[in-house]
Amino acid sequence: MSQYSVRGKVAVISMNNPPMNTMSHANRGMVKAAVEAANADPAIAAILITGGGKVFSSGAEIKEFNTPAAIASPALGELIAALEQSAKPIVAAVHGVAMGGGLELSLGCHYRVAAPGAQIALPEVKLGILPGAGGTQRLPRLIGAEAALEMIVSGNPVKSEKFAPGTLFDEIAIGDLVEAACTFAEKVAAKGEPYKRARDLSVKLDNAAAFFEAARAKVAKESRGFPSPPKCVAAVEAAVNLPFDEGLKFERARFNELVQTSESKAMRHYFFGERAVAKIPDVPSDTPLREIKSAAVVGAGTMGGGIAMNFANAGIPVTVLETKQEALDRGLATVRKNYEGSAKKGRISMAEVEKRMALITSTLNYADIAQADIVIEAVFEEAAVKQAVFRQLDEVMKPGAILASNTSTLDLDQIAAATTRPADVIGTHFFSPANVMRLLEIVRGKATAKDVLATTMKLAKTIKKVGVVAGVCDGFIGNRMVEQYLRQAYFLLEEGALPQQVDRALENWGLAMGPFRMMDLAGNDIGWHIRKRRYIEQPEMTYSKIPDLICELGRFGQKTGAGFYRYGAGDRTAHPDPLVEDIILGCSEEAGVARRAIGDEEIVERCIYALVNEGARILEEGIAMRAVDIDMVYMTGYGFPTYRGGPMFYADTVGLPEVVAAMQKYAASKQGDPAFWKPAPLLAQLAAEGKKFN
Repeated sequence: MSQYSVRGKVAVISMNNPPMNTMSHANRGMVKAAVEAANADPAIAAILITGGGKVFSSGAEIKEFNTPAAIASPALGELIAALEQSAKPIVAAVHGVAMGGGLELSLGCHYRVAAPGAQIALPEVKLGILPGAGGTQRLPRLIGAEAALEMIVSGNPVKSEKFAPGTLFDEIAIGDLVEAACTFAEKVAAKGEPYKRARDLSVKLDNAAAFFEAARAKVAKESRGFPSPPKCVAAVEAAVNLPFDEGLKFERARFNELVQTSESKAMRHYFFGERAVAKIPDVPSDTPLREIKSAAVVGAGTMGGGIAMNFANAGIPVTVLETKQEALDRGLATVRKNYEGSAKKGRISMAEVEKRMALITSTLNYADIAQADIVIEAVFEEAAVKQAVFRQLDEVMKPGAILASNTSTLDLDQIAAATTRPADVIGTHFFSPANVMRLLEIVRGKATAKDVLATTMKLAKTIKKVGVVAGVCDGFIGNRMVEQYLRQAYFLLEEGALPQQVDRALENWGLAMGPFRMMDLAGNDIGWHIRKRRYIEQPEMTYSKIPDLICELGRFGQKTGAGFYRYGAGDRTAHPDPLVEDIILGCSEEAGVARRAIGDEEIVERCIYALVNEGARILEEGIAMRAVDIDMVYMTGYGFPTYRGGPMFYADTVGLPEVVAAMQKYAASKQGDPAFWKPAPLLAQLAAEGKKFN
């Protein structure tokens, strides 16, 4: 763990817990013991703490979350107090990353010397908690309440240069960091006491009451549903108004409150989930990967263009293939427009726009993409169309190329059967807009080779996506579940609700977008196309007639100016439409349904529990490997709030017996559908045994 060495009169303590030098229990104990040893050695004048390898410390050891080791002595707060009380000056030499508990450790040192470009942050808010080892009390004393509050509430990293030279970083080291920090340590030791302590500083803030009132209002507006940002504001306010030790107690009490909340547990589930989904039990981590140095996309529509942007953003050359020049021109014009829009918002420079556009080439000829390492088909969602494309790809693509399909619902094995190399075929289901959404549903066919799967998972990281593996079935994980969610949403309309009420209830609950605004954005014709297929393939599955009637009027959503809502030219605002209400009322009458008042709680339960029940079936069938895979699909691809933890985690939070009881209630209601609300065997079993999905 920690290594102890001596340079002149300076004891150098190097935290060595690779790769991120986390503040594990063992590491904390070794640092404390090393500081005590240095204080006991008369030959030592000063102490230096740094990180071995490329970083100072990324903070808490995630493997110790929710275990006794997380708070075992010396706890981080106890260690930091020992640093502050050291009889000899302690200097932190910060490089690479100093985040969370790692940054808090450095704040407890008397002085700090930083390498240029070091990333500093207190990101605890992203786990639904706040800094619990003095971060909310020491940071405001060092950089001021306003700058500290911004860092703590956002959780975003800031480069070391922003606060140096100053009270946070006394020096920015040029050259060897440890050498420069040792020289600095010997200087402060020669000057003698008193050594600087953050706890001894006061926080000056004019009009503090007005500042915190405005901060609370801003946080309430921007962080609705997240419990930690308001408490972060309160903790920083305590740093301004209370003596240090009282502020420290206030911070710890808020931390202890937050760490027990379902919201924090859900956000930690998300944090761990992002790492868990990357692990595929039967694919070893050392599986040899195929090189991906170039890519191709078949189709220059909305999805194809967005997919191509992902490769260009990652610096990978990509060729877009279309059947007609006009389609190519239109697609590339949209890509340029998207990039230029980002430049206008200051996210990238115009030089970067041109650099990325230069990585995207176009062609009408399959021969021009033959040497690509991976080709992604993004054409119309029709099996025959996709199979025809894959037959051509099979003929022209070089041996070893990965043949991927962006299908959102179709049988990948049937698509692979159109080739002579099904082992090279995989599903890469991007979510719209493909250049923005983080989810990449990676569909593993029955013949997909392990190295193809491992390579595609690595590629997901390269293009900054969260790759989640799904098995082959109609709709895979996300769209198979969302179909049941939408069926309930449509039935709610028939029984008494209106689109705006359903959307408002689910958005107030935390979803980024309700079902009807979501479908208007995605295109109602997509769901209509799927339902037409269902009527033939699964005639036993019942649907409300409302969405079909909407589509028969050509109301496909935002792209046609009307769907479940109406939209003005160039305006994405969803305006309720009396015509839609007339259609809904007419459907209720035709179906012989007596409309009734439906509460928001019922709307939320019926829609979310529909997701949960189908998710249980998906787990039973092995389409998803773990419940967390389903949760990550929904949090990264469907706007499910991270503070709810995904549908399966949310069901665990409610309690599976309570979920089953609610389903039984809806099955027994006057307009209930007992077949729909029959609990999946896995759900029923877990509920009966008092167990959870996660």
